[in-house]
This record gives sequence, C-alpha cells and structure tokens, in this order.
Amino acid sequence: MNYKNKVKYFTPIGAILLLVISCKDSKNQTTKVVTESIKPNIILIMADDLGYGELSCYGSPKVKTPNLDKLASQGVKFLDFHANGPVCSPTRAALMTGKYQQRTGVEGVITAADHREVGLSLNELTMAEALKNQGYTTAMYGKWHLGYAEPYNPIYQGFDDFRGFVSGNIDYHSHIDQAGYLDWWVNNKVEDEPGYTTDLITKYASKFIKENNSKKTGKPFFLYLAQEAPHYPIQGRNDKPLRKEGSGKFIRKVPKDSVPIIYTEMIELMDEGIGNIMKTLDAEGLNENTIVVFCSDNGPAGKRGDSGGLRAAKTSIYEGGHRVPAIVRYPKKIKAGSVSNETVLTMDLLPTFVDFSEASTTIGNLDGISIKNHLLKAESLPNRDVFWSFKGRSTIRNGAWKLLEIPNDDGIVYELYNLETDLSETKNVASENPDKVEALKQRLSDWKTNVRQGVTSVAL
Repeated sequence: MNYKNKVKYFTPIGAILLLVISCKDSKNQTTKVVTESIKPNIILIMADDLGYGELSCYGSPKVKTPNLDKLASQGVKFLDFHANGPVCSPTRAALMTGKYQQRTGVEGVITAADHREVGLSLNELTMAEALKNQGYTTAMYGKWHLGYAEPYNPIYQGFDDFRGFVSGNIDYHSHIDQAGYLDWWVNNKVEDEPGYTTDLITKYASKFIKENNSKKTGKPFFLYLAQEAPHYPIQGRNDKPLRKEGSGKFIRKVPKDSVPIIYTEMIELMDEGIGNIMKTLDAEGLNENTIVVFCSDNGPAGKRGDSGGLRAAKTSIYEGGHRVPAIVRYPKKIKAGSVSNETVLTMDLLPTFVDFSEASTTIGNLDGISIKNHLLKAESLPNRDVFWSFKGRSTIRNGAWKLLEIPNDDGIVYELYNLETDLSETKNVASENPDKVEALKQRLSDWKTNVRQGVTSVAL
C-alpha cells in the first residue's frame, strides 16, 4: 500500500529551514542538524477504559496522578471530550481515520474469538499515514485492536515502528491474549520480551524520543502510545501472570478485596510512566515544540471504575460510557491551566494534527473538525450535531440537548436530556419537548443512513 497515493497535500513553501554545521576535525568529522523552523512533534497517549473521574485533576479522591495533573496545569483540560465509541475498537477506528467508525465498518469490538481475520481496511487513510505524508517519523507502542491478522498490522497503516499487542487486552506479564495466544509484536512479527506492559510502553517511548530528536534529525515525529491500563486483567507491576499460552482463561483469581488496590496502582503506574516520558522530552530539549495529548478510549469498566458522577459506564451511550478525561499541552502556544467546555470527539484529533502540520487535505468523508484555533486562540467551535451508536442504541447531541434512541421489547423508547442542567441524565424531558424530540429523531435517522451507506461491516 502506497501511502502517498491515498491523499494529496499542499504544504507552505519554506516550512523547514535546515542549518548544517560541520565540525572542523576532519578525522572525526560529524554533522549536526539544527532546525530554525520545524513542524511540532506530536505525542498522543490513550488510556484504556479510564473513566471521567479517575484522575486526581478530575476530582478523584483516591487515585494520585501528579504527572497528568501537571500536564493539565501546563495546558488545557477538557470537560466535554468524548470517545467516539463506548468500547475499544470503534473509538480507535474513528481516531485513526477522523471519521465516524460506522463509515469504516468497525462498529463493535474486534474480538479475539470471532474476528481474527478482519481489521481496519488498508484503504483507509490513517492518522499515521497523514502525518507521514507530511514528513513525520511515526511510531506506535501499545494496543492496536484494529486487526489481529498480520496484514492489518500497524506497520501497514503508516507506522514506521510498532511494539505492542493487537488484541483487546493481554496479560500484563505473560502477554497472552483472551484466546490463549502470545500477543507481543515487534513490527509484524510475534516476538515476546519480558516486562510489565505499561513499563514496556514507557521504555520504547523514551527510546524513540531520544533516537528521533527532531533537533538532531530535522524531522518531526508522531508517537502514539496506546496504554493498556487500566483495562483488565487486574495486575500490578509485581503480580504474577494470570494467563498462560493455550488458554485465555485465568489460571488464578485475584482476591476481590485486592482489586480496588491493584486497579488504583495500575492507573498510578501509567501516570508514573507518562511522567518519565515527559522527563525524557525535557532532557532532549523538545518540550516547547511538542504537542502532548492525553485521553481515554471510553468510560470505565463496570463498578471497578469511576465515571465521575456521570450515568453508566463502558458500553453505554449515556455520558459515562463515552465522556472521558482529555488534556492537551503545547507550551507557550496553549494557555497553561486553561479549561475547555467545547464538545470534542476522538475523530477531531486527526484533522487537528494535520492542521498543526501546516497542511490542508482532501480526505473524503472526514467527520472530525480541527480544533487548532480553539486550542491556540480559545475560539469557539462551530455548532454541530454529534452522534454515538452501539448495539442498536443510538444518540444525537446538539449543544445541551441529547436524545437517546433505545430499542426494547415494546419498540423504541426515546429519552431527552438537557446536559446543561442535568449532566447525570436523571430527568427525561422528552414528553415536555415533543418538537425537539421529533427534530432530533429525524437528524439521527438521517445520520444512521448516511454513515452506513455502502459500508461492509467488519465488527458489530
């Protein structure tokens, strides 16, 4: 697959100016590249199943996340950021393509048991390919979950380097997936190595930053860190494996009274690793020219996590299933300590990153919008309808209004909430606003038809 043939870009003349200084010692001559002007590096960190209330900067009374708190204090914290889906694979499909996941056919989870031969189409232009076309060196470490089979590996989707796993989750120590397969990859080869998953992601991230320092290479980089934490299995750094090869079943049980302690540890270890990555960035002198984004792929899993007072959790189209923490830092460009109340979705990150790379693009069916000017100038985003749909349940949001369409044994129930006065979605006001319900119903119906037209389903 030739990335360059997927889309045309138009870049400003003179975007990069290189000054080459050669040492005078002819016997040990070296060349150092110094950049006068270079596109910003981008680091995207995505947590797995992290709820809206599970960082201390989002009000958690028990989880201590000093490094993410610091990141928020240096940039902007979003209060109305949403995963495109309430589960893993759909959100990641939207993230990679800048589209509603329904357009890619990835509406449900690509499971270890039933979807080992399918994945995100190679015809899709991914975030990594879009940035690679702009001269970025690209790498991904962690969870892919957009195709188990080798042909769908991240290295065929725009990433120059990949270390991680392709399934929904693995044992943090033995690296065995839910179906009993070893699932740790070095690019497109299964190749295990010892280590706790969170620590391995940190290790490779720091190594990549050092080896691809844009001040030395003259090239910007895009680094995607798809964390496993705090997704199950519930395992800390010093715990024993729970799975062995040949079976996805747990070989031992985690005591129930230990689960909350270990779960908190998993989030705090992720925060520790992010802190170490930020230290590497600082040591390499790359802080000011690097955009760092942190978010989650969906709400928390069941009662184990914390939705921060929002209704429901993972798999739900209520707020707790898809409203997640999100932070963006870009020193001296984004006002430190700012807070955003704009409605932003995962799919908005691709056009935003492309915008920061100083390129315009003709990507077809791009549903996301760039939030660059909102980040840099606090400009308001345009009014728009946004949508979620999973397992037959759908919802449309416009401003404060949110309409849910929920099938049951008697037909379809519609619920309407005003999130400005009822963020926890406790008072259904559909009967009081019939005109609003009818208008939103029609737009939701039109959207469902539009995004699925001509699409072959990969996972439902």
